[in-house]
Amino acid sequence: MSLFISSVILLILGYVIYGSIVERAFGADNNRKTPAIKYADGVDFVKMPVWRIFLIQFLNIAGLGPVFGAVLGAAYGPVCFLWIVFGSIFAGGVHDYLTGMFSVRFKGKTMDYLIGKILSRHAKYFFVFFLVLILVLVGAVFAINPAKMLALIFKIPVIYFVVLIFGYYFLTTLLPVDKIIGRFYPFFALLLLIVTVSLLVSLFRLNTEWFPITLENLHPQKVPIFPLMFITIACGALSGFHATQSPIMSRCLPNEKSGRLIFYGSMILEGLVALIWASLAIAFYPDQNALGSVLFDPAKGQGEVISEVSKGLIGQVGSVFAILSVVVLSITSGDTAFRSARLTLAEAVHFDQKKLGKRFLLSAVVLLAGIAFTMFDITTLWYYFGWANQTFAMFSLWTVSVYLKKKNRCYWISLLPAIFMTTVCATYILQDKNSFSLDMKVAKIIALIITAFVSVLFFLKKYPKRNKIQ
Repeated sequence: MSLFISSVILLILGYVIYGSIVERAFGADNNRKTPAIKYADGVDFVKMPVWRIFLIQFLNIAGLGPVFGAVLGAAYGPVCFLWIVFGSIFAGGVHDYLTGMFSVRFKGKTMDYLIGKILSRHAKYFFVFFLVLILVLVGAVFAINPAKMLALIFKIPVIYFVVLIFGYYFLTTLLPVDKIIGRFYPFFALLLLIVTVSLLVSLFRLNTEWFPITLENLHPQKVPIFPLMFITIACGALSGFHATQSPIMSRCLPNEKSGRLIFYGSMILEGLVALIWASLAIAFYPDQNALGSVLFDPAKGQGEVISEVSKGLIGQVGSVFAILSVVVLSITSGDTAFRSARLTLAEAVHFDQKKLGKRFLLSAVVLLAGIAFTMFDITTLWYYFGWANQTFAMFSLWTVSVYLKKKNRCYWISLLPAIFMTTVCATYILQDKNSFSLDMKVAKIIALIITAFVSVLFFLKKYPKRNKIQ
């Protein structure tokens, strides 16, 4: 319990202290007009109250990550708290704030445009494809998983829920941002937080020491912490997916000073949710082997852990609300993934999104691609999303580091997590059996060489004057 409370305090201090440092490094300026004011169109550029944007941003970036990822990461034991807490403060919060404010400064543009603007034009074309692929993949995963969970509750075939969810996705991708997302999502976010806090309160009422305070690797299958844990726990610490969601809300921001709460603050709140679910998973089961027996059973997995923990702490009725909150969490990130895919394609092909016909066409394209992805095995989809997600976070961190360097501002705040994640992603891909399948020691050495090479390029590269920055 003491470890959990200490972790919560660190997250709060991280927002108050380090969040203000990051804000100053970027140079937020309330005298600048935001895209919501300069380019208001009643569709995607719509000014909204700060509290609404904050809750929507939190819901959009969360997805299944701070629940499923944290529960899976709990297999490592309390050591996972280190990545959740320090990752949220020094990596995830920095990433989300800078990519979000980056979009605010550049007319609400998506990350492929920003990468092309800062790094190179050739990189932009690659990342249009890469971004849309990730977003459609996420949308498919976030349709299948909640459909399966709903099918278990209501005893109805999964296919019916998949069709229903994709129908809903089409509406939210097509309609103006304030019609469904702006109106209802803040309350969905509150539902998730209420259920999560209820589970935490029930755990406190057990009045026992939750788990031993140790930083040992307690994983039942002896899976190494590096680099696997940093890929497994993504949305609860650092996630490239967040950079795809921030442009949606950057187009609604009333002023730049609210950016710290909306972008950095929502990441810290997500880290708190991940911290709670990791604690629930570790504390509820008598030991890591008991947790592992459910977690790594092909017929059970994270969904069963969530169900067992919820039933055990808040009863049968409460568990239904807990599962529904996770379902909502998933669906509300899936639809904004497709919306972001639409925005990315619209910028790439220069489609004016004020016109309903063009929005309809692009919405149909991304939704049909998402439906095609549902034909693949969900485990395979999640595997590819895992490393692609963190790799995109790595590229985003390098991009904002170059931006800060060109602005003569403190680029170390993003450079250090960029260097760390380059080592993580390179090691993971090199040692993974589905990729290069190298020995772990060899993979680490090569990854360090790659990281050193990229770091040297960062310091030596001269940036052309054509890339004017704001």
